[in-house]
Amino acid sequence: MTGSRIKPDDKTYALADLLAVMARLRDPETGCPWDVKQSFATIAPYTIEEAYEVADAIERGDMSGLKDELGDLLLQVVYHAQMASEEGAFAFDDVADAITRKMIRRHPHVFEDPTRRDEFLGSGLWEQIKAEEKAARGEATDPTSILNDVPVGMPGLTRAAKLQKRAADVGFDWSDVGLIIEKVEEELAELKEAIAHNEPQERIADEFGDIAFVLANVARHLHVDPESALRGTCNKFIRRFQHIETALAADGRTPKDADLDEMEALWNVAKQAEKAAKRD
Repeated sequence: MTGSRIKPDDKTYALADLLAVMARLRDPETGCPWDVKQSFATIAPYTIEEAYEVADAIERGDMSGLKDELGDLLLQVVYHAQMASEEGAFAFDDVADAITRKMIRRHPHVFEDPTRRDEFLGSGLWEQIKAEEKAARGEATDPTSILNDVPVGMPGLTRAAKLQKRAADVGFDWSDVGLIIEKVEEELAELKEAIAHNEPQERIADEFGDIAFVLANVARHLHVDPESALRGTCNKFIRRFQHIETALAADGRTPKDADLDEMEALWNVAKQAEKAAKRD
């Protein structure tokens, strides 16, 4: 890592090299001006974005892409650790030490008493250990609600499902997914009513939020990750709309040159082709 240039083809780099690269990028005198001026707050959005790109590579089955995306995500951890080190808060080794200790502590059925392995999943031990860790750190647990520590910054559907799971853990839950489906229909009727009566936009948004919240509950009961399911549908939409664009481009046109009926017909062609491919 010494010298004026880093030559990527000269060696196989390891974690220590990445840490050295980040330290150099953050050097106030010789580092990159962009990297030097960043903070935890400005880097946080990139950290979230990189996590989603990891998930995207996994969903596409792109192992080469996954390798690169995991590297990008690791860079985010290194970035935050470097900034913390500069403040004297902690360093990367402290991050690695903390998570290693946590994993060992939370898996006593693996590292301490293998006889408890079969009972672990339904024992509630994981949650108990997490609660003990929080108490040991001196973190105040708000006794007024079990929902208060569900992170606000989570994606909406994920947060909805987590809130619902917390409530379900103490018995506040639907007994059957069919009942939740009925609730979806009830909430949809309320949205239709709000639209029909030309209710204020705030009321319409509120009713829409109710539908999304209940759908997250449906997903939880069906053991479906709502965010992953929605990403899959977004990808499906992209594929089918791009089929429309390609088909029209063959005639020298764009979607602006076609009416809705023609585009819907092309959409259905793409839909049927996807179904046929799945059957093959």
